[in-house]
Amino acid sequence: METPGDLEVQLEGMREYYRNGNTRGASWRKSQLRGLCRLLKEREAEMNAALECDLGKHPVESYRDEIGSLIKSVNYALGCLKGWMSAEKARLPLAAALTTAEIIPEPLGLVLIISSWNFPFGLSLEPLIGALAAGNVVVLKPSEVAPRCSSLLADVLPAYLDPKAVKVVEGGPAVSEQLIQQKWDKILFTGSARVGRMVMAAAANHLTPVTLELGGKCPAVLDSLSNSWARKVAVQRILGSKFSACAGQACIAIDYVLVETKFSSTLLELMKVWIGKMLGENPRESRSMARIVNKNHFSRLKTLLEDPNVKASIVYGGSMDENSLFIEPTILLDPPLESDLMQDEIFGPLLPIITLKKIEDSINFINSRPKPLAIYAFTHNDSLRKRMVAETSSGSVTFNDAMIQYMADTLPFGGIGESGMGNYHGKFSFDTFSHHKAVLRRSFLVDFWFRFPPWNDHKLQLFRSMYLFDYLGVLLTVLGLRKSKQG
Repeated sequence: METPGDLEVQLEGMREYYRNGNTRGASWRKSQLRGLCRLLKEREAEMNAALECDLGKHPVESYRDEIGSLIKSVNYALGCLKGWMSAEKARLPLAAALTTAEIIPEPLGLVLIISSWNFPFGLSLEPLIGALAAGNVVVLKPSEVAPRCSSLLADVLPAYLDPKAVKVVEGGPAVSEQLIQQKWDKILFTGSARVGRMVMAAAANHLTPVTLELGGKCPAVLDSLSNSWARKVAVQRILGSKFSACAGQACIAIDYVLVETKFSSTLLELMKVWIGKMLGENPRESRSMARIVNKNHFSRLKTLLEDPNVKASIVYGGSMDENSLFIEPTILLDPPLESDLMQDEIFGPLLPIITLKKIEDSINFINSRPKPLAIYAFTHNDSLRKRMVAETSSGSVTFNDAMIQYMADTLPFGGIGESGMGNYHGKFSFDTFSHHKAVLRRSFLVDFWFRFPPWNDHKLQLFRSMYLFDYLGVLLTVLGLRKSKQG
């Protein structure tokens, strides 16, 4: 770990590089984005190997969720960058004669990105795309929990990006603590709410703005779909979200399913069939499902299942192999709501099914808990859809699918309440790492004499008319045709 003095010297060098204007031009920004695109294409095999080593991800999963997704995001940023950087003309009222105004996006300066281990490339480079597109200098702190991926980022990024503007700092909690104590122009953190609170507390010392991407328990509401095709598709999408995205170790993975009691047995049978079709009779041997990241997280999940009341609710799966850090897809029916399984974010391949008398009761159930990062609702019921949007609060709502909102460059990705604050992706990433400066230009030729003292009732009447944009009233008052109101 670098000493605080060494780190401060390096950060000051990056600030000076930024202050000299090296990162502001469109050509520099484009060159960095193109460098990222080359990295993703040229280093795909190494990235696949690192993800396999750290998380047991299949190359197809790695490309779907990280490498391919990032290439898409970089190309989108390159295509939109000119428009993002352009000043936006601001409309002014007629009263502002001979005045123009615009909003100009400018870089924030030196920013810190602290990423998570479950999508170690995606959650590092996705915000980096926005930070570089916005013209910032960046320190990236990958998670030490995915050491091979962290090491690869540290080794290869300097070959593709401007090393004076982008620095990768590796290390554990002590390094993160050292970093968050520094003065930054922005911090974007992805991780747990516990660490997020620490980041926010440290940032407050310097009044540093923060974007926190946290997580929580994302529910899936599954209506009793009458159409057999819709049922099949819904179950496939639910299982794919839960088990094929880092084995459920994803902040936007489905945490639990809400379903009517009368539909639960049908749902369970469908899930058993489709788990077999997607992952085979032996999911571990299929290599289509990632493993648990390390022994600590394995033990945490094992402890959740060892609660006797929780264990009694297992209706499918439940076996685990500590040597390979693999837990098979596990379904639980109505585990105790007060159990840790239903109180904490699961972050693993355990899927509780919670039964309700009516599917409409799902709204009260969701509202009785902290605001989730995402809500997924599978239904043809238009009334339920409207109520889900209007009566719940979450980072996003997706109907009839799960997790795909993350891939949409035109949608903001972020939480609310305990699931996070702020957002990014696409232009929202650019805006997150930009300051939108208001610029107004006035002529010396026209002015309103009543702006200045001495005050009188005549000037007050002019202000009353002006603030209502009552230009006829202004004219009548000036001509003495409208009497001034008292006080």
